[in-house]
Parts: sequence; structure tokens; C-alpha cells
Amino acid sequence: MSSTEDHRSAGHDSWHLRPADDALAFFGVEPATGLDPQDAALRLEAEGANEVRPAPPVPVWRKVLAQFQDPLVYLLLGAIAISAGAWMAEGSAGVPVDAVVIAAVLLLNAALGLAQETKAQNAAAALRSMTAATSLVLRKLELKVVPAADLVRGDILVLSQGDSVGADARLITANALRVSEAALTGESEPVTKEPRTLTGHVPLGDRRNMVYKGTAVVQGTGRAVVTGTAMGTEVGAIAGLLERTEAERTPLQKEIAAISRMLGVAVIGIAVVVMATIVLASQVSSLDDLVTVLLLGVSLAVAAVPEGLPAILSVVLAVGVQHMARRNAIVKELHAVETLGSASVIASDKTGTLTRNEMTIRRITTASGHVGLTGTGYRPDGNVSVNGREAEHLAALYEAGLLLAGGSFANDAQLKECDGQWRIQGDPTEAAFLVAARKMKSVSEHVREYERQGELPFTSERKLMSALARHRQSGALSLVTKGAPDVLLHRCTGLQIGKKVIPLDAAGKARILAGVEALSAEGFRTLGVAYRRFTEEDRQEAELLDEMDENTLVYVGTAGIMDPPREEAAAAVAEARQAGIRVMMITGDHPGTALRIANDLGIAGPGEKAATGAELDDLDEAQLRLVTASTSVYARVAPHNKLQIIDALQAEGNIVAMTGDGVNDAPALKSADIGIAMGITGTEVTKESARMILADDNFATIVSAVRQGRVIFANIEKFLRYLLTSNMGEVLTVFLGVVFASAIGLGGAGGEAVAVPLLATQILWINLVTDAGPALAMGVDPEIGDVMARPPRRTTDRIIGLRMWSSIVSIGLVMAAASLLSIDLFLPGGLVEGNESLDVARTAGFTTLVYAQLFNAFNSRSETFSAFHRLFANKWLWAAVLLAVALQIAVVEMPFLQEAFGTASMDASQWGACVAMASAVLWFDEARKAGCRLIRRHQPAAPAAGPTKALR
Repeated sequence: MSSTEDHRSAGHDSWHLRPADDALAFFGVEPATGLDPQDAALRLEAEGANEVRPAPPVPVWRKVLAQFQDPLVYLLLGAIAISAGAWMAEGSAGVPVDAVVIAAVLLLNAALGLAQETKAQNAAAALRSMTAATSLVLRKLELKVVPAADLVRGDILVLSQGDSVGADARLITANALRVSEAALTGESEPVTKEPRTLTGHVPLGDRRNMVYKGTAVVQGTGRAVVTGTAMGTEVGAIAGLLERTEAERTPLQKEIAAISRMLGVAVIGIAVVVMATIVLASQVSSLDDLVTVLLLGVSLAVAAVPEGLPAILSVVLAVGVQHMARRNAIVKELHAVETLGSASVIASDKTGTLTRNEMTIRRITTASGHVGLTGTGYRPDGNVSVNGREAEHLAALYEAGLLLAGGSFANDAQLKECDGQWRIQGDPTEAAFLVAARKMKSVSEHVREYERQGELPFTSERKLMSALARHRQSGALSLVTKGAPDVLLHRCTGLQIGKKVIPLDAAGKARILAGVEALSAEGFRTLGVAYRRFTEEDRQEAELLDEMDENTLVYVGTAGIMDPPREEAAAAVAEARQAGIRVMMITGDHPGTALRIANDLGIAGPGEKAATGAELDDLDEAQLRLVTASTSVYARVAPHNKLQIIDALQAEGNIVAMTGDGVNDAPALKSADIGIAMGITGTEVTKESARMILADDNFATIVSAVRQGRVIFANIEKFLRYLLTSNMGEVLTVFLGVVFASAIGLGGAGGEAVAVPLLATQILWINLVTDAGPALAMGVDPEIGDVMARPPRRTTDRIIGLRMWSSIVSIGLVMAAASLLSIDLFLPGGLVEGNESLDVARTAGFTTLVYAQLFNAFNSRSETFSAFHRLFANKWLWAAVLLAVALQIAVVEMPFLQEAFGTASMDASQWGACVAMASAVLWFDEARKAGCRLIRRHQPAAPAAGPTKALR
């Protein structure tokens, strides 16, 4: 019996009916210190990972068997049966060469398919590990972020807004804690949590003193002791009841499946026509002749349909996404790459994404003056000056110290020094107060005189945070509030001047707001700090803190926090604009601060104004569309405003990528075509809602990911063009070879009753040697042209359009013509008189077709660029081509392969002739591309359009 099962059987699974102290005692943990890391490691080893038991892995034999569950494979199996049956009917003499060769090809195809599927699965598993959830726990007095899979019973969970709960746990403390349990109970409204013990029969949805694995903290803070992990959680208990549903196929997968079906129907029809034509045009009089015709038709159908497309597509997407992950862009779903290449709008947050997220308080504005602080980052080194001068201005310094003390107390961040490096835990803006307070030495000492008694946590709707402070000696209670200055001033009635408080009238508020505007215009983010002292009469009432207490506050001052733009962000914005992608900034900051940063980065143009959330609330749908079409900067926005902006942009046909980090960003990220969560500052809930995670929180990484997404999509186009062109060449070679057999001297050549340009085994060989290797190599092809120099691909665009189909058919015709002329060149009669045997002539046509497809691999790397452009950039393609060349030489020159595939040796001149004929494909496509480039060069440039319409 596992330890989890043991504790349930012992009756300890009803922790909501027992005091929190019982749980702490049962699991042997002190709430103030947490587990010892060594103890936690031992428990993890004993209990196992905190993961819901996955579905049992598919056995290898079933994976192998799945490779044969395909209609085209059934055709090959039928071909083996036909060949073997004919061999037995003729006396079973020798070896059934055709049957053996087809079986070998079938096994090799299955092995390739299994290898490709395994690689894609391994890549997907690696990506899942990159996006694994984490939890904040207390271990030996230290807060540590650990993978949720490493949680053990007895761990002390530290919960805050935006966290995903990593395990079932009994609450110890809770401050305005609300948890969304919709994923577990179906209850849409968040549940208010409190640690008091419950009695009687309590349904799961009413257990307010418990938090459960897989739920999300939407407000407040709390601490809880883990009571259940893995299958011992409520989620684990119902995991076995969940039915697995098959994932919905993506538009790209559906289109490729439709192409395969269309080709299958068309080619089967062509195969029937070819077989009928052969029977009518030839003297089919024996079973052997009939078997030859049937094998040819089956092989033609198998070779013409790119049955390996789904596997190759999965591998290419998986490898591409892993490459993106190494560049800090973790795409959680493979098919999201499709959308990335089509993004026409990137709506980005400002802090940490466009800026460096190294929040530093550089200026404090109070009623008595301006206090400046030097130093950057989180190292608490720097000087303090008043009004720009090194001096002691007692009133201003007192006010600045009071502001920093309040901002440090109403604060959930931590600042630590480790190996000479200063690191923060928590929100960078809050950490900025801790750093600044250490620069004024007396402030930190003042803060330690108080203990926190309660708090009202920050929410994006309130834009405020408050903490109740009790003086350790006198017991006096004070409320400290910090938040957006314009919101905070509405709750203030007093103003701090030195050690005195004066009434704050409308004129005073106007002066303060003017100072806020001045700071914002200089690029500062602003936060105000205020306080309220409670009298003896309302002390008891104050201990039950609510939002009504955030009034009659005394305004202390405004902190100007500098977060400079990332050096690489401006270049990334310019690159996105060049690619036809519109960049927008959506932030909760002051409009002045947002505009300053937006102007510096090139997001906003001269004279452009920022739209605020309040302004958006007053617009109807039509007006909102007009605003989003012309405005690139949005400030003081609430979560519902982000949804408004996304809906308006999508209604105009845009594909929207949006960034977010807070729990309230989750709905917007889900609504966006590409939700992008911050990997460093993002909450667990946000990461779960997003389709992509930025490991470095850097805007430049988004643009880099869009580029890589376009490269991946371009590579998909490349190998589709290559595979379909090659298959078209094979079909046309056989079809036209049968129709024009007499014209090229093939009719009756060699005394054969059935005149065919290629044998069935040769067609299967071509399919094996030229398809998978070069196609996979093209899937990792480097960027040939600048993929960011063209506008975004619309999701309604077909991946194989009319232009691609025309090139597929035309190059397929050239392949067929070159192959058939090679046969004619060696055979007596026909258009060109030759003097070689049918075996040599057929070998020449066979070799020409193989090499024509290999030449076409270089053609297919671009629709417009020359094949010689960056010719040696893809070493994998060269390796695949050289391997195919070597294998073709082997199949022609090695005796045992000659017997299997019906080939004959050729001398150097004959090999040269085959290579020369095959190269016609290269020269034809070079001429076609040159013509396309010439036409484009002389086309007039499209007129400029508005910000949104220009992306069409």
C-alpha cells in the first residue's frame, strides 16, 4: 500500500473537518519554518512524484503495427500477395524477387515512420517538461520555487494571486484569499477561502479551508500545508474516470489530409487508366504479364501519394519548436506555429517585456520637494539628494523616508543577497521599495518596529494594496496603502508636510497630479503612498479590514520608478513593422509613461495619443474598431479592456498575439490567437492559459519567434512542393511512357509483351530513396530569403495555391520528359536512334528520374530564389542527396541489387548522360524563377494603406 493510500485509509483525508494544527502535527512540520530540504527529498523518494498517473504507454509492438494500418500499405501487401501467388503458380523456382523487394521496402518505410513518430513524441515530451508548473514553498525558513511535481505532503505552500495550486492542502492562514475551482467543481465564481475548521458533511465545493490541485488563486494570499499529492488528490481521484478525447486536427493537418485524399483518388484513377491502357496497347497473354501490370498499377498508386506527409510534418514542427525553445520561446502546442507565422498584430505589455524590468526608484516627489536616489538594479547602493543637491532638507527627507517605509511594509516581495548577487522574490515594483529603503538606512529599522496584522491585496481593478500595521511596543494600528496616484488621491483627505498633516483640498490634489504628470512625461512609472492611523475607538473594528477602511488617508508622496527600455526592443519593433506586423502597447501604467516608452521604441508616432481604459468603456463597437485601427498605445487598462481591444482587432481580420503576466490577463490570453505568458514574472495561471511562454520576458523574443514560425511554415511549403513535384514526375513518367511507348521505341522492346518505362520495384525504390531524407532535411532548412520582408500569411490562404500547383505540374512534366527521353536515347527506334538493351535504357530512365528529383530538392528550397542562393547552407540536405546518389549507384552497379530491381550496369558516358538529362529540371526552374523575378521587378508598388488595412 502506498503512503498516499495509507493516509486515506487511516481516515486522514477529511482534513477540512480537522484543525490545521492536526495536519501540521500529523505531517511533522512547523508552519514558520517548513520542511527541511533533505526531509522533503526523502518524502519525495518514498511517495513518488506529485503527478496524476498518466495513461499507460503504448507498447512498441502496437506502434509498429500502427505503421501498417494504412490503405496504401494494404495495396503493397496486396502487391506482395499477387507477386508471391504468381511465383508459386509458376513452380516456385528461385526467389520471388518482386515480393521480397516490396516487403523490404514496406519494412523500411515502417521503420522510418516509427523513428519519425518517436522523435516527434520525444520532442513534445521535452516541451511539456519546459512548461511544467511550479509552486512557492517554505523550506527551512527559505521561500523556494520548486516544480509542482516535487511537492510532498507536509510542504508549506505559499499562495498568492496568480498561482496555480500544486497539491491538495489545508489552509493555515488566508488574507482575502479567493480561489477559482471551476476546473474541479464547475463553480464559475471564485470561492472565498478561510482557515477555520468545518463540521458535518461538507460537499467538495464548500470546503473553504482547503485548496486543491489544479485550481487557481485569483486574489489574496495564504499559506497551507500539503495533505495530498499525485493520485491522493481530488484531481487524482477522478483522473481514472476521464475519457481521453482525440485532439482536434489543425487547419494545416486538415489541408494536408485533404490533399492526400485528393491525390489518392486521382492517382488510383490514373493507375486504373494506366493498367487499362497497357492491357489494351500490349499483348497481355500470360499470368506473368498480368502480374506485371497489376504490380505497376499498385506501385504507381503507392508512390504517387505522399503517405509520409503527416509523420514528416510532425517531426518538422517538433524540431522547429524545440529550436524556438532554445531561443527562449516555448511554444506549448506544435500547431501554434501555424498561427505564429500569420500574426498581424502584437499587443505587448510594457513592464519587463519592452523594458528591462529592473525597477528602480530614482525620484520621490513630496510636498516639501524632490528627493533623488542614484544606483540601478537591485543592489542597494546609491546616494540620496534633495532637489538635486547634496544637502539635508529635513522635511523632504522625512517625507521620503515615510514613503519608503510605507511602500516597504505594504509589500510582498523579498530582497536577498546570495554569493554577492542581489536577487528578488516577488513583484519587481515592490522590490524597488525594499532596495530604496536600504539606501536610507533608518527606514529599514523603522519598518522592523511594525508587524503586519492583515492586508487588502492588490488587484488590477482596484489598483491599490493595503496592509494593517501594528506597532510592536505600543500596539498602535495604522493602515498603509500604496497604488496608482490618481486612484489613491480620491481616498485621501490629508497631506504630509514634514512631521505635520494638513488638510488636502482640490488645489493640493491638482498640484500632486501635476507632479505625477511631470514624472510620467519623463518616463517614470508612478506609485503613491498614503496612510491612516486608527484611534483607540476604532482599533477593534480595524482588525476586520475591508475596503471601506481605505479612506480619510494622508497622502505622503509619489515614487518615480524608472524601468528603461530594453536595448534590443527598438530593433525588434522595427523588424516587426517591416514584416507588416503592427506593434501595440497595452499597459496599466500612466498614459504619459506609456507614451514616452512607446515613442522611444518607435511604437507610437509623433503626436500620437494614448487611449485609456476609461475612454474605451465609453465607446460602442463601431467606435472601438476605429480607435483600435489607429491607436497603438493603451494605458490604465483593466482586464476587460484587453478583451475589448482583442475582439475589435479580430473583428477586422487581424491575427492577434498578446502578452500577459497577471492572473487577470488569462482571459485575454485565451481569447487572443496567440496568448504569450511571461516565463519570469508570469503567474502559473497565465502560463497555463497561454499558447506560448517567453522564458526571458523579452519582446525581441516574440519577434524572433514570429520569424522562426515563418521559417518553419516556409519549410513546410518547401517539402510539400518537393514531395508533390517528385510524385507528379513519377506518375507522369509511367503514364506518358505507356501512352507514347511506340514513339520512344519502348513498344515491344526487348521482346516484352508489356512495355513499361519503369518496373514496380523501381518505383518503390524511388519513393524510398528520394522522399523521406530530402523532405526531412528541407524541414530544417535555414532561412533562404528574408521571411520578415513580406506581409503576414492570412489563415484563409491555401498552403498549396494555384501558383504552386502550376509549378508542381510543369516540373513534373519536365521530369517525365527527361526520364522518357533518356530511355529513348538508349533504345533503338523512337525519336533518337540508340543501340542499348531495354534493361540499360530502363535503368537510364530510372536513374534520370531519381537524379531529377534530387536536383529538384534544391529547386524546392524557394519559389523565387535561385537554387544556387545559399547553396551549401543546409548540410543535412547535402547529406540526404549524397546518400541517395550513392544508393542509386549501388542499385545500378551491384549484382544482387540489379537482380532485385531489374537494373543493368552503365558506363561513365551513360551516367553522364543521365545526370545531364536530369539537370534539365534545374535549368527549367531557374528560367521560370528568373522570369518571376523580372515580372515582380517591373510591377508597380502597392499604395500605402492605413495601419490595419496595410496588413491585408
